[in-house]
Amino acid sequence: MSKFITFEGVDGAGKSTHLAWFADALRLRGLDVVVTREPGGTPLGEQLREILLNRNMNIGTEALLMFAARLEHIEQVIKPALHAGKWVISDRFSDASFAYQGCGRGLSWEKLSQLEQWVHPDLQPDLTLFFDVPVEVARQRLTNNVSLDRFEQEQADFFERVRAGYHKRVQEHPQRYVVIDAAQTLEKVKQKLEEIISII
Repeated sequence: MSKFITFEGVDGAGKSTHLAWFADALRLRGLDVVVTREPGGTPLGEQLREILLNRNMNIGTEALLMFAARLEHIEQVIKPALHAGKWVISDRFSDASFAYQGCGRGLSWEKLSQLEQWVHPDLQPDLTLFFDVPVEVARQRLTNNVSLDRFEQEQADFFERVRAGYHKRVQEHPQRYVVIDAAQTLEKVKQKLEEIISII
């Protein structure tokens, strides 16, 4: 039976580091796994990603482009894979829009909810792994990056709001969230992921 799993967290939380390992661990169990990301995941989505990560724009435009890329992603990648019985793991999904465009940028939660209902009224992740980490730790990790996109270049207070946005989503959808303390060592986080894999 197919499953849709998403990885979420502020920039620098370490989720991307663990995503490939998690997918490989599922493949070792004989599962057919599709790994994808947002914004992106399709040729059009990747073009929109380049614009979103590097061009300044109105917050409404930013949110609409995020959901436009998401709609393409759902129709071209996520739904076909799920219908084919595959497991889909996505680096970010709509929770990121609520955290970044909602709490981070200040766009109305209601507007984002309307976009979510329009773009994927019948689709939510079966499981969302939220890699939670103090903002100062996440920012320290980002200092190793040679080039930062315009989201990664934001100030600490922006990321504090984003983190709060994720916690709000956890409260709204506790049944599908697992919160992972991403400030732990890589080995400790991997142990937690192994526990999750053993029960899904």
